[in-house]
Amino acid sequence: MRVAQLGSGTPEIAVVAGVHGDEPCGVRAVKRLLDERPTVERPVKLVVVNEAALERQVRFVDEDLNRAFPGDSHAKTHEGRLAHELIEELEGCLSFSMHSTQSHAEPFAIVNELSETATELVPQLPVATMVETSNFAEGRLFSEVDTIEVECGLQGTETAAQNADRLTRAFLTAVGALPGDTVARDLPVYRLTDVIRKERADTYEVFVENFAEVEPGDPFAAADGDTQVAQEPFYPVLMSPNGYRNVFGYAAEKVDVLTPSPAAD
Repeated sequence: MRVAQLGSGTPEIAVVAGVHGDEPCGVRAVKRLLDERPTVERPVKLVVVNEAALERQVRFVDEDLNRAFPGDSHAKTHEGRLAHELIEELEGCLSFSMHSTQSHAEPFAIVNELSETATELVPQLPVATMVETSNFAEGRLFSEVDTIEVECGLQGTETAAQNADRLTRAFLTAVGALPGDTVARDLPVYRLTDVIRKERADTYEVFVENFAEVEPGDPFAAADGDTQVAQEPFYPVLMSPNGYRNVFGYAAEKVDVLTPSPAAD
């Protein structure tokens, strides 16, 4: 794990990249900040986490780090020990953690709950939607540390790297670390309601788009040609044929649209 800092003093803000070794977009955003060394109005901690997985260009070495928290200093797995170390490093910080996905090109945010921090900051980020994990946060970083996660775009793409840089600077502006203003926007909010599992198969297909409502009776996925049909309406989230080993993705409900307060006269 590599840790650096912008500004002097004790940071209460952290930017986290490289939780997964096959998602380099956030690492590039952190590197650019370190190369430019912008003047900050609040100190910022910068963390590149899973260096071993990044070097191998794999998601993880022993287990998924973002399912391994809180971890243990004596864990048998590399990620189990790393999870414990990262939590100690991020103590007292609001963290901004960057990821990428195989399922959706447009950036969106993921939070543990619709906290005051999330509802204040996320609409100021250049994201299309916000997803609350509800009962599906076990083992993730934000189950232990106050964290806003962002999916920056499609894994391995130049666009995801550019989005990561843009998202990071918007976050740092929103929390007052970088000077300037942000633009708040209407933001749809979804809550995960179920896991969409998939059986072991040679081929997988997904027939729906993420965040587009699926109606009862609509086919939404197939494993070796065996089609799954919706029994009730839902919104797909992180749905892709091969993004996860045992699941297609998640079902969600749309719970709100956050609207910026009108500016004072």
